[in-house]
Amino acid sequence: MMLTRLKANSEGKLAKQICKVVLDHFEKQYSRELGDAWSTTRDILTSPSCWQYAVLFNRFNYPFELEKDLHLKGYHTLFQGSLPYCPESVKCYLSRTPDRMPSERHQMGILKKYYLLNAASLLPVLALELRDGEKVLDLCAAPGGYLHCNESDSLRSRWLRQTLESFIPQPVVNVIKVSELDGREMGDAQPEIFDKVLVDAPCSNDRSWLFSSDSQKAACRISQRRKLPLLQIELLRSAVKALRPGGLLVYSTCTLSKAENQDVISEILNSYSNIMPVDIKGMAQTCSQDFTFAHTGQECGLLVIPDKGKAWGPMYVAKLKKLCTV
Repeated sequence: MMLTRLKANSEGKLAKQICKVVLDHFEKQYSRELGDAWSTTRDILTSPSCWQYAVLFNRFNYPFELEKDLHLKGYHTLFQGSLPYCPESVKCYLSRTPDRMPSERHQMGILKKYYLLNAASLLPVLALELRDGEKVLDLCAAPGGYLHCNESDSLRSRWLRQTLESFIPQPVVNVIKVSELDGREMGDAQPEIFDKVLVDAPCSNDRSWLFSSDSQKAACRISQRRKLPLLQIELLRSAVKALRPGGLLVYSTCTLSKAENQDVISEILNSYSNIMPVDIKGMAQTCSQDFTFAHTGQECGLLVIPDKGKAWGPMYVAKLKKLCTV
């Protein structure tokens, strides 16, 4: 899901009209949950011309000339080396303005030089603190020693495979497995196998939902929205089973919804004695110059909200650890 979401975020939906049904629903919920911050967030979300696009370089086909051009245009690197677990190979450039580079076309056998994305999409991956040699599971389809990307939706899985072909050379692709299992079954299929697990869960994607072209479909989505936390909890329970003792689990969504974010994590923490929250306030402090964060009431959870000049998110990130039992 994470890689396919980056693709969807990069392409945008600039030509569609705002869906009043969804906006009214969000207005009622988020004005209550976010308070005064919702007004600015709403203005950004409903104005695609204000959206910003980060440029993530491909380490396997490094765009040296583009890097020079971005410097001249006033772009700066995200994190700028200040995030302890951000690999030096991750080079992501941001602009304070809504400047948007053209997307590169997929060509079989030719690696793309860069990838456009919502910069907040990098936070869940970096929160995993990946290290060489680790077994990593992207449950709802994060580079490492062995990467298993699972995406149950066949269309998203096809996008994922194409993205991998566009950015990773064949020898490296060989250590990546792509499957189309129901993520809720992964824990039983591969118990305590993975060092790190990313659950970038299906959610009520606030940006795309606001531009739903079919009001009836939008109304149906809203009515089904209350069922999403149950699915998200089931995916997390599967992830807990798949995670080895001592391993890290990161949960993320691209919605502002408390029911799909903090409430889901609270349910997991209340259900397991061997799952503990990991404090990630330091990440918010380090990234505050590029991202705006809303209060979540959780040390283990961050919520990026779109703001003026920082039009990234929504993105919720929570980090948990599975304890070793004696």
